[in-house]
Amino acid sequence: MISCQPPFLRLTFTNQNDLIFERTCLNPLTSDSKDPRVDLAHERTDMANYRTQLALDRTTLAWIRTSLTFASFGFGMVGFFRSLPHDPLARDPSRLHAAAIQFGTTLIIIGIVAMVLSSVSHGRALRRLRRGEPPILSVWPLSITVATLVAVLGLAGLWAIFFV
Repeated sequence: MISCQPPFLRLTFTNQNDLIFERTCLNPLTSDSKDPRVDLAHERTDMANYRTQLALDRTTLAWIRTSLTFASFGFGMVGFFRSLPHDPLARDPSRLHAAAIQFGTTLIIIGIVAMVLSSVSHGRALRRLRRGEPPILSVWPLSITVATLVAVLGLAGLWAIFFV
């Protein structure tokens, strides 16, 4: 009788395709076993971690592109509307001119905030991956947060243009 805690069952097939159950103290998940599949599983796990890290890097690069796009469009709006001549005495054109500059400035701020948040998120995810901890799925991912913020600011801008 085997007295290890807990005993593991090993399944083997004979030449006649009979299934044999053996009780053993050898843990099939450790590398002490003679089974080559265990080493292969460890290699595959290492490659999966590497692929996950590459995916995190691609996601961060996409956020960098998105942040730069927000900021570039904001700088373009501010520069364009500041270079236009406008009549400060005319109420509506002057208000639209100031709103466009404010919206461009807001886009610059959104770009900077998105860049900072994406780098913080990337650092946290890499730290958890290196520790072997599972990833955390947040209720408000960065993409949903930025999209909601842009939608709210766009609606506020439209409200200010047409109803104020």
